[in-house]
Amino acid sequence: MEQQTVKNIARIALGTNLVFAGISHLTFARKAFRAQVPDWVPLKKDDTVVLSGYAEIALGSALLFTPKKHQETVGKVAAGFFAAVFPGNIAQYTNHRSAFGLDTDGKRLTRLFFQPLLIYWALKSTSKS
Repeated sequence: MEQQTVKNIARIALGTNLVFAGISHLTFARKAFRAQVPDWVPLKKDDTVVLSGYAEIALGSALLFTPKKHQETVGKVAAGFFAAVFPGNIAQYTNHRSAFGLDTDGKRLTRLFFQPLLIYWALKSTSKS
């Protein structure tokens, strides 16, 4: 399969997953996402979940629909978003908060290693080279 086709499939998959995650922030998984909001965030946990849900829907939509010449920029923004929400994953681990089946410290620790993969996915699937 051609490299550009693989990158397009990866970009579309990431965008679709982000839109789905964003919708879940606003609906059925809203309570579970509160477990990832660090206590030091100056907003109410629910407000943080809702706002991050809107951001995920916007980023996912941008990954899906942005013209090719701007995709690399959108990928960098998505990678930045994944880096920005990483403290939430750390907070879930350090505060021993169960959500999304992450009900042991081992599972929560393993989850931390997937965030760099999301950053890589965003950058690689939208890169020009």
